[in-house]
Amino acid sequence: MLKLFTYSSYVRTPEDVKAIVKHAKLDERQLTQVTQALYYPSAHVVSDNLKLLELDEHMLQQIRNGQTLHFKGGLHEKVVLCTDERTYDVKGAEISNSLLLVPDLKFAAATSTSPLKSPRTGNANTSLERSLNDSADDDLEVPRTLEQRQVLTIFHEYFECREIRPRYRKLGELLQLTRYSGPENEYCIERKHLFSFQQLLNTVQCSRAQFVDGLQQFRAIEFDGHIRILDYEYEYRIISLMLGLISENSWALDEVEREETIYALQGIAPEPVVAGLFDIYTVPSDRCPDKFKYQESLVARIVAQNILQPGLRFRSDEFMTTWQEALPEGMSCKIEYLRGLGILDKEGAQPSIRSLAEEHLPSNIIDRMRVLFKTKRKWTLDEMEPYIDCFTTPALSVSTLLAKHARSLTEGGTRYFVSKH
Repeated sequence: MLKLFTYSSYVRTPEDVKAIVKHAKLDERQLTQVTQALYYPSAHVVSDNLKLLELDEHMLQQIRNGQTLHFKGGLHEKVVLCTDERTYDVKGAEISNSLLLVPDLKFAAATSTSPLKSPRTGNANTSLERSLNDSADDDLEVPRTLEQRQVLTIFHEYFECREIRPRYRKLGELLQLTRYSGPENEYCIERKHLFSFQQLLNTVQCSRAQFVDGLQQFRAIEFDGHIRILDYEYEYRIISLMLGLISENSWALDEVEREETIYALQGIAPEPVVAGLFDIYTVPSDRCPDKFKYQESLVARIVAQNILQPGLRFRSDEFMTTWQEALPEGMSCKIEYLRGLGILDKEGAQPSIRSLAEEHLPSNIIDRMRVLFKTKRKWTLDEMEPYIDCFTTPALSVSTLLAKHARSLTEGGTRYFVSKH
């Protein structure tokens, strides 16, 4: 196969091909019969809208399945690329060798019109016979076809994609603007700050599946066509009323009735709010068809949040007793339910528990580590994980982040992390 590069102002001819083959001291019989002349892009060819993007197997499969990949990023945000399931950081990278984009370019197998003329075909006897008769075939005319190919663009860089965790902070910030605290307070809400599901999905830097998970984490509900989160005190009040129906109706913990719960709170809270909270806080009962049970972890967390007011510190035994008494009978409080909400500090004379909400910490990992070590001198890996997990990626674990931003020490057989400076 022979390719010739030239500028668009000059058109190659078959005579040019023969001359080049001769000057290159090539045996034309060892070349396939199609020659392609490649022409560099001319000034009038517009190709600025073409970019080279690196795809992994997941993105490639999404495209083959007919799915769409979305670029997302505001004016002051780094761009990300999202599939329906994953989010990727996008960064420009240089290519050591220039890559040419040539539509309809033929590769070697497609440029041979006669198997006998191809150097890769024929048996050993045929090759030997050609070798012995080279002098006799010197004047043999090799039929040749010349095809013109236009180079559309030349790439000197490409976009490199690296899978990252979804960026939920903007979702939280936007939802905070319109916290719902009851119909009597709706006059305070700026209507321009209300967003629909699709508007938020188009704005927040994460995939659709991750976006739905994010709404679940923020306990967001759809109300009057807009996605809203509830004011904490209002949410706690409605949840307390919903939980009160368990003892009021003598329900077992896994026999909660959805329609009865919604009906009982008519006139107290809008139906979409009660229905939305019920769907967030409950799961279908394993024992009773068409009935539900509250998720102990979610109920325990909102009760703990009500007790753990910012700035307050509790003796751990007193806090655990108060927390347990505030839960419905049959539910238990566990320290792991406080992940990302509060911390257990054993450094003082008495072990204590205090509020430390992950959502209120800095979004920069260096600033966040500074705040964490200012709050508590030493941390175990399990204690630190909920506060820096948002910075991890499939290739960057919590342990790797701690190795970079903290130093470790071992006391009494337990490994701790302390400030690096």
